[in-house]
Amino acid sequence: CAEKIGESVPYYQWVPYVDRMDYLAAMCNEHVACMAIEQLGDIQIPERAEYIRVIVAEVQRILSHLMAIGVYGLDLGAFTPFLHQFRERERGMDLLDHISGGRLLYHYVRIGGVKRDLSRDWLDELDAFLAAVEKRLPEYNLLLMQNRIFQERTCGIGVIDRDTAVRWGVTGPGLRAAGVDWDLRRDAPYSVYDRFDFDVPHGESGIAGVLGDCFQRHWIRAKEVEQSVRIVRQALAQMPEGPVMANLPKSFRPAAGEVYVRGENPRGELACYFVSEGKDTAYRCRCRGPSYSNIAVITEVAEGVLIADLVALIGSMDIVLGEVDR
Repeated sequence: CAEKIGESVPYYQWVPYVDRMDYLAAMCNEHVACMAIEQLGDIQIPERAEYIRVIVAEVQRILSHLMAIGVYGLDLGAFTPFLHQFRERERGMDLLDHISGGRLLYHYVRIGGVKRDLSRDWLDELDAFLAAVEKRLPEYNLLLMQNRIFQERTCGIGVIDRDTAVRWGVTGPGLRAAGVDWDLRRDAPYSVYDRFDFDVPHGESGIAGVLGDCFQRHWIRAKEVEQSVRIVRQALAQMPEGPVMANLPKSFRPAAGEVYVRGENPRGELACYFVSEGKDTAYRCRCRGPSYSNIAVITEVAEGVLIADLVALIGSMDIVLGEVDR
C-alpha cells in the first residue's frame, strides 16, 4: 500500500510513509528515501545536512538495537534487562522528539536536507546520551550475554549459515552473524559514511555460540551500538557550519528516468526504486525492506526446531511486521 500511495501523491508527501514501514528505524528509512528522490532529481544537499542525517540515523540505530536487546531478553524470560535498556532508550527518544516533534514517526529528513538545524542545547543532550550509553553497555552485557541461562537459550540455536543467509537475501546483523563481513555504510558508502573510521562487527569463532546462531546475532547488535556511538562522535567533530536545506521549488518534477538507492538500516538493507515520467508523482515506486527476507529464511531454518527455541529464533531476527505486511 505504501508503494501504491507513492504513485499517487507528490514526492514530498510520500516520504512520511517510509516512517510507518519500520517505526523503529524511521530516521534511517527517511534518509534512504530522500537520497533516492534527490538522486532522481539531481538535487545537491548542503554538507552540514549530510552530517546531521548521519547523526540522527546512527542515534536511531542505537535506539533500535537497545529495543532489540531489551525485548529479546523479555522474549526469553529475562525481565530486568528490558527495564535497563529502556532507561537509555527513553533519553534517546527524547532527543529525536526535541528536533522533530515526534517520538516514533519523525519526518525530520526532508528532500533537500533536514527540517531544522541542531541547537547547542540539543548537542549537549546528545553528548550526555552517548556517554550514558557507553557507560551502560558493559552492564547490559553482564545481564544478558554473560548470563548462563541466556547462553543456554541462544548458543547453537537457530543457526543460519553463510550460504543460507546469502541465498535467502538476509541482510544486516543476521547476515553479519553468519560470518559475512558486509555493511553498506562501509562497502558501498553513501552520504558521508566514507569519511568515518568504524568497524563492522561480524560473526566470529572464539566468543560464545557458533557462527550464525541466536547468540551471535544478539552480540552483533550490542557491538554495533558501540560503533554507532563512534560514528556520531566523529560526525560531530567533522560537521561544518552552513545551511541545512537546499533551495527547492514547491513543485518538484524530476526528469524522466529511474533510480535504485539502498542504505543500511538497523535490520539490514533498505532500498528504494523510483521510475519518473517527469511528473510530480512517481510512475513506479518500490521499496525493498530487510525484515521480509530476514523472516522468510525461518521457513527453512525452523525445520526440526523445538517450539521453545522457535521463540528464540524469531526474536533474534528483530523483524518489524509493519514492514513485512504492507
